[in-house]
Amino acid sequence: MKRKTLQKAIVYNGIGVHKGEKINIRILPANSGDGIVIKRTDLKENNIIPVIIENVFDLTRGTNVRNEHGAQVYTIEHLMAVLAAYKITDVLIELDGNEMPIGDGSGFHFLELIDIAGVKELDGEVDYIEIKEPIFVRDEGKMVIGLPYHEYRISYTIDFNHTFLKAQYMDFNVSESEFKEQVSRARTFGFDYEIKYLKENNLALGGSLDNAIVVSKNGILNEDGLRFENEFVRHKVLDLLGDIKILNRPVKGHIIAIKAGHAINNKFAKELAKLI
Repeated sequence: MKRKTLQKAIVYNGIGVHKGEKINIRILPANSGDGIVIKRTDLKENNIIPVIIENVFDLTRGTNVRNEHGAQVYTIEHLMAVLAAYKITDVLIELDGNEMPIGDGSGFHFLELIDIAGVKELDGEVDYIEIKEPIFVRDEGKMVIGLPYHEYRISYTIDFNHTFLKAQYMDFNVSESEFKEQVSRARTFGFDYEIKYLKENNLALGGSLDNAIVVSKNGILNEDGLRFENEFVRHKVLDLLGDIKILNRPVKGHIIAIKAGHAINNKFAKELAKLI
């Protein structure tokens, strides 16, 4: 597949979901082979963070990366999912804080800006990661399976022991058009009983009903309702796409995820990395 970058730069600002601070971000075209690189413009030195699997850390509440000097950026998975859908391989991401802006809790704000900026092919090529034999990763009832398939396909099942949010399923053939229609607008979600713990631990300080679905025992607290009946599993598909994009390679295979999350997604990505 041809490597790709942006036609022109993207500028956006918003708040980080955990620290609640305003973040300014620019996503710039890059040269073939540069990969996906983050630059912390608020740091004067040691501020370059290549987005590679070796730099992933702390997968509790999102996918986060840091360099060998300790410079960190949190919650990159939504932007990474959009880059995956557009097959973008080379960009420089400049931001003046340690979190990606959360937008409305989905990937749609980044998608709209990339549509405006445009995507262009570069001279270089990138090889597919092709799953030729079954891959299986399991951890305490969560699992991700990779099977041979001629395209990139994700099947995802969630199942919560909850009075309102129980089982949901989605089968998704990964393409730019399908991502736009089926996945990009699905928002992140959490449970109302988690809010106190998160706030006490200086997390989700920027979280609100404007950028997350909050689930109570009888329904959701968002007055505008859901964007899709199964919006929860659609967002999980978005997260998985972003977590696999850390390898920055197109995929040929059928990925089946059951009750998965960032940590096990990363374990699966490490197994895929062995195929490179």
